Amino acid sequence: MDLPFPILVMALIVLCKQISLVQGDIGTATSYGPPYIPTKCHGNRQDQFPPGNLFVAVNEGLWDNGASCGRRYRLKCLSGNNRPCKEGTIDVTVVDFCSKRPCPSTIVLSKDAFEAVSRSPNAKINIEYIQ
Repeated sequence: MDLPFPILVMALIVLCKQISLVQGDIGTATSYGPPYIPTKCHGNRQDQFPPGNLFVAVNEGLWDNGASCGRRYRLKCLSGNNRPCKEGTIDVTVVDFCSKRPCPSTIVLSKDAFEAVSRSPNAKINIEYIQ
């Protein structure tokens, strides 16, 4: 049975919208709250924090002996318990090395950054991130 061309095109469009091509790395994220200073990157400097307080601390795998300071990542929430994810992406800046050993996640987001991507403030979420 041959499908009419318009139906085939519509089916292809719907299928393409359903497919999500992974462009970045997959990891986990948690949140942390103040005090945020001193940081491993710039100590007590207040100007290290980007507008909107969208910043992060990273685990040992991303820290790169401090070379990650100032790196920017675009990230989005993929999943977590009780469907915590909000739509969209955020851009964050690395300002610190995760202070907990072992670090609880790949990236630890500031309270404001975490609230921008998750409805659950104390959740551990799965994220996609790209530099």
